[in-house]
Amino acid sequence: MNFDFDAPVERTGTDSEKWAKYAGRDILPLWVADMDFAAPPAVITALHARVAHGVFGYNQPTAQQTETVVNYLARQFAWAIAPEWIVWLPGLVSALNVVCRAIGEKDDAVFTATPIYPPFLSAPKYAERRLISVPLVQGRRRWEWDFDAVDAALESASTFESVSGKLFLLCHPHNPTGRAWQIDELTQLARLAEKHDLVICSDEIHNGLILSPPASPSHQHRVFATLGDDIAARTITLMAPSKTFNIPGLGCAFAVISDATLRRKFTTAMRGIVPHANALGMAATEAAYRACDDWQAALLDYLRGNARAAENAVAKISGLAMHPVEATYLAWIDAREFAQQRGIANPAQYFEAHGLGLSDGAAFGAPGFVRLNFGTRRTLLDEALQRLNAACR
Repeated sequence: MNFDFDAPVERTGTDSEKWAKYAGRDILPLWVADMDFAAPPAVITALHARVAHGVFGYNQPTAQQTETVVNYLARQFAWAIAPEWIVWLPGLVSALNVVCRAIGEKDDAVFTATPIYPPFLSAPKYAERRLISVPLVQGRRRWEWDFDAVDAALESASTFESVSGKLFLLCHPHNPTGRAWQIDELTQLARLAEKHDLVICSDEIHNGLILSPPASPSHQHRVFATLGDDIAARTITLMAPSKTFNIPGLGCAFAVISDATLRRKFTTAMRGIVPHANALGMAATEAAYRACDDWQAALLDYLRGNARAAENAVAKISGLAMHPVEATYLAWIDAREFAQQRGIANPAQYFEAHGLGLSDGAAFGAPGFVRLNFGTRRTLLDEALQRLNAACR
């Protein structure tokens, strides 16, 4: 089947948060991480069937829905899980907040690396935890871990009498840098987690968006919990179909937690504050994981083209830089040199004034950067890149 990702879908005047932000202004919205593509046909068909039933009472996961997730993880990642390991959720942001409340006590340390998706920075504070972070470093071709700095930060945390390193929030693949962490990097992170006795919360929501060519070694996502039984026992894996299949508004995600004690802590922290995943989201998840492999493959081919277009455009603009995107549909652009050359305090505001709505790197812990969402039709992306070039001229 052919899928037309060039077909325009009108989102202005709808309930789109992404497009409503700049309603009535000539600003292209390329900020929040949802794509401008219609959901896969099989998902839409499943939603029509669920709506046609006409009754929307309190729902619970069906055996078939759970079985679909189990089979999908086995098929995609060679990850054999038991059905009881799955904890259904309405979204991953709430899950990040739950895990910060579930692990450790007040003032315990939560570690992450910056730049990072903003809820990684806010969730520990909301849970009265102590946030500890180290920056990722820009290598010649990609963003990389400074493992010595990570080790030192975790060691330092353990020296505080009331603070111990309890929780490691990992984003894998990484938002916003677009890295698909490789087995050697994951193995080193696992060793550090064991050394410092950490629980790892691995946010793997972008696992279906690996853009590396199919023949490359980095093409296949490696689930962190599959590094070994000991690592699995200390890992909470968060997943959802929302990014890959563009259904974030349907509110359905899940955690996979193999260790019964860890799973009980997580579900206890959920009580009274986290609602069920809704019925339409469950129906969409089942369809996405059961019948949309061909759509996903076509999407990835399209996104690879968009990524190349963004990378080529940025490479030609003096003062801007970015590394190749290995995963996600997000370009992480270093505008610090450009801002310094022009005396610009906030690049995101500057580009907004020139017709581009980008995410401000400051929210990710990296002022001077901007994030561009290239999950849109090619003609709109081309226009956006032309505006980027014009703004920098």
